[in-house]
Amino acid sequence: FHRTPGRLTMTMARTTTTALGAAILALSATDDGVVSAFSSLGRGSTAAPHRAARHAMPNMATSTVMSARSSAFTNSASTTARQMTSTATEEMFDTSSLLTPAGYGFSSSAERILKKAKRSNDGYYKASASDRVIDVMAGIADSDSADVALVFDDDDALLGIFTETDYIKFSTTRAKGASTEVESAEFIVSPVSEYVTPTDKLLGIASTDTANLAIATMQQTGVRHLVVVDKLSSSNGISIIPTEGSNVRGVISMQDVMSLVQQDERLSLESLAKKFPGIENPVTLIQEEQKSQANALAKNPEIVKEDIIRVGTAVLSVASIGLFLSQSSWLHENSQLAMIAIFVIGYICIIFEEVFEFNKAAVALLMNTGMWVTYADFYQNESGVASEGVLEQLKEQLSDVAEICFFLLAASAIVEVVDAHQGFKVVTNLITTKSKKALFWVIGFLTFFLSAILNNLTVTIVMVSLLRKLVPNDDDRRLFGAMVVVAANAGGVWTPIGDVTTTMLWINNNLSTGPTVTELFLPSVVCLVGSLAFLVNQVEEDSSLSESTLPEPSTLAPRGQVVFWAGIASLLAVPVFSELTGLPPYIAMLTGLGAIWTLTDLIHFGEEGEEDLKVPAALSKLDTSGILFFLGILMSIGVLDRSGLLKDLAVFLNNNLPSQDIIATVIGIASALIDNVPLVAATMGMYDLADYGTDDKLWQLIALCAGTGGSILVIGSASGVALMGLEKVDFLWYARKVSVGAAVGYFAGIAAYLAQNALLHGEGLVLPALAAVDTVAGAV
Repeated sequence: FHRTPGRLTMTMARTTTTALGAAILALSATDDGVVSAFSSLGRGSTAAPHRAARHAMPNMATSTVMSARSSAFTNSASTTARQMTSTATEEMFDTSSLLTPAGYGFSSSAERILKKAKRSNDGYYKASASDRVIDVMAGIADSDSADVALVFDDDDALLGIFTETDYIKFSTTRAKGASTEVESAEFIVSPVSEYVTPTDKLLGIASTDTANLAIATMQQTGVRHLVVVDKLSSSNGISIIPTEGSNVRGVISMQDVMSLVQQDERLSLESLAKKFPGIENPVTLIQEEQKSQANALAKNPEIVKEDIIRVGTAVLSVASIGLFLSQSSWLHENSQLAMIAIFVIGYICIIFEEVFEFNKAAVALLMNTGMWVTYADFYQNESGVASEGVLEQLKEQLSDVAEICFFLLAASAIVEVVDAHQGFKVVTNLITTKSKKALFWVIGFLTFFLSAILNNLTVTIVMVSLLRKLVPNDDDRRLFGAMVVVAANAGGVWTPIGDVTTTMLWINNNLSTGPTVTELFLPSVVCLVGSLAFLVNQVEEDSSLSESTLPEPSTLAPRGQVVFWAGIASLLAVPVFSELTGLPPYIAMLTGLGAIWTLTDLIHFGEEGEEDLKVPAALSKLDTSGILFFLGILMSIGVLDRSGLLKDLAVFLNNNLPSQDIIATVIGIASALIDNVPLVAATMGMYDLADYGTDDKLWQLIALCAGTGGSILVIGSASGVALMGLEKVDFLWYARKVSVGAAVGYFAGIAAYLAQNALLHGEGLVLPALAAVDTVAGAV
């Protein structure tokens, strides 16, 4: 073999067909691979080819990682490698055993490895698809640091890699197919693209991936080189490359990786020796460094916070369990105080969910258990075991809460199915504005009127689903979602079927349909406008609506129209069904779900690949943790109601506040923190219908305040709780961004009602205006 700049002589062709031919055939058939003869040939060795091959032979049995096998890999092997690499990385490189700081040693990025290797042209020879094999071989031989060639097409797209294994395969094909020197020469001038390992069998890593992943990849797959790219076509580290828009950064070898790792670890040990003079044992040096790092972490505010939370939670849990198990007399004597304490602690954890990092559903369920155990075993109970009466109360409370949960489940599933069939095109086709502020008002009024004929919880679910298509920006969508909560609660006040508290008062004959609609409509509108006028100032106009995933207005397919109108009919039929049958609303909603389920099964009967359009797929997408949170909260509040604590609160308000208008206003503010259902129920028990007849000002004001006051805090209404689950809105964000605006609308609505009531009863506007000021001031 003679190397001449720019070409290989015919001597190579002649020799390969003789002595080297047999060696190449033997080497290419070996699965474990070798440090091949090609390594010597590629470096311009003057040794005879058969000698180079013979020198490589002893490595055949022992070399796996440093094998001559290329980055080429069959698709099945690639799949297996992808599955194995993550686990292998964890097993081989436990972070607690690393000697170097983050970003060095085994945690060095592929980009850093490539840079430190200091290879010319980033570790590869760049070849074109039309280049001859002989020229590519010469290019690699002439390169100071390239072991492989990357082959690109005319558009500079990567076609594949040409390595020593590819050359062995090429030589094997030539040895079998060329019977003369002329035929052998024709092989050498063939285009290299015919012999590359193509990109669909190529393995690589992202430039941000670490050395430990590179080593594990090469060990698990038996490759010597990895192609480094900007990004991979999958997310698990070892992948087919390149993904669209990704650029090739270079090629790294096992030698590049291990050289850098060893250099970093050696420097790290030298640094430790300087940091801890007098210690010569490397193990002791590492132990001292671990202690030093632990002490540094202990001073980190985040670590301190985490430790305090862990210790505090452990102490509180052990103390609570011990207190309950000990059957302490203190619990019997102070059971009401204990229930209040559990409720307050639980609510604090829910409010500061982002700080404590406890899932609010878990906190609500634990709070529910603690409060019911305290009530059942210690409240007016010397035996320490739940009585039959308490068990009946528990069943009643669970029944009431389950109605709401099943209602929510069925309504959410119906909305999801309608959305899957693009049914909301009927609504979205009407929304053409690209102005965010205009959209804010449009969605607000649309929600307001929909919540009057549906219920505010269902409308919130529908509108949030719509916003996910209309508003692509997460921050904007949270603000729009909060506006939906305010609008839905305001719209639910002025009809008997719009809000659960209005429905309660209506069913109990505290309110009737006509006066409720006529006398509460205007205050509800004022509440909505006041809040939206304040909140819209936070909306910043930009071009983000142009990025929405909402399709251009188009005709809805007949199937979509059928599902949409069937879904709307199912929701609208709920109050009618309940009125005609006397059965609770959740039965009507579950019936509607059953009808939609049957309808979609019939529509897609016998069709393959349409499972996403059916109810089971919709149910699988529901937020189960959100429903469990709802269950835990309402069950906990039920304890406060059953124990009489809410009744005591209502009596306290009646005895200490001078005006019933102020009482209603304060009840509305309290409903922002505590569920308005038990509050209104307690208020209904405080005042007799004989003293305050149907449609009395007190009942209308309670309906208005309890319905709209829940908007002041995100946990104050079912709509707000639903928003927390659907858009992951946390308590503190809502308090900062929305609570003031909701309060502005709340007090504006009360003032509008008092003024309207005065005009309707001929009292003039001066006294009501003063009364409104006194009411707001007294409530504040």
